[in-house]
Parts: sequence; C-alpha cells; structure tokens
Amino acid sequence: MAPIAVGDKLPEGVLAFFDEENKLQQVSVHSLAAGKKIILFGVPGAFTPTCSMKHVPGFVEKAEELKGKGIDEIICISVNDSFVMKEWAKTYTNNKHVKFLADGSAKYTYALGLESDLSDKGLGIRSRRFALVCDNLEVKVANIEEGPNFEVSSAEEILKSVGA
Repeated sequence: MAPIAVGDKLPEGVLAFFDEENKLQQVSVHSLAAGKKIILFGVPGAFTPTCSMKHVPGFVEKAEELKGKGIDEIICISVNDSFVMKEWAKTYTNNKHVKFLADGSAKYTYALGLESDLSDKGLGIRSRRFALVCDNLEVKVANIEEGPNFEVSSAEEILKSVGA
C-alpha cells in the first residue's frame, strides 16, 4: 500500500491507552481527529534513542506553541503495547499535551501505509518515523522519513508548516 499523502483522508482505526484510573481504553482515531486540527506522529519504538531523546521531547517542548497555532491534539503512536506506551509516557514528566497511543499489532500503521520491517535488527514490524498534520481528517502535511533518518518529522519542522 502506498504511504498516506497530502490530500488523503486519515483512515479509521482503533488505538489503545491506559486512562488516569489505569484502565485500558480503546479509542477511535476518527473520534480524536474529526472536526479538529491534529498532529499525528509515529515513531519506530518506545524507549529507542532517537524517539526518546529527540522526536518525542520536541513535541512535548513545542506543544504550547503548536496549540497556539491552532493544533487541537498531538498524538504519538508506536507499534508497542499499551503497557510499554504507558511507562514511556511517564518518563516525560513535563508533558501536558502529547497523547501516547499504542498500535500493538501495527494494524493502524499498516492502514497508513507506514509500516517498516525491522526484523533484521530484531525489532519486527514497526512504524516508519513520520509526522502528519490533519484538519478534519484530511492530511495537510505528510512528513515521512526515509530509513532511520530524523530530518522532516520533528516538531520544529511541523511548527514551520503550521506557522505559515
């Protein structure tokens, strides 16, 4: 399947998370994105170096600025289980706006056309690194990295695209 692109409609799908009462919840992507301007960014794996030290911290740090530019939701997804995503989210103690959602079986990642087979590195199927800006489910910006790069999907690059 071709990767999601500008002009495409964000596919429906279900992602998982633990709520404030530590209960496992499932949420529809469309329920989070319909009628809103959102950033959906994906990372290859929780607790991995680039994801943990650069990609996620950028969105945590720039969240207020992004919200000031009209972004309603900032969502991080990864092909990890809900338990891992919950623990990973706890490591960002200054996070107030980034939601961490699990795509445990990569179904949503496949729906986006952004899967990456990292079996040769012992990681199995993961997500490519990406950042999308969507307005009422329509993709307005699709910054998708090639290979292990971290050049176009950062919070800084997304801020440039929504600041225009």
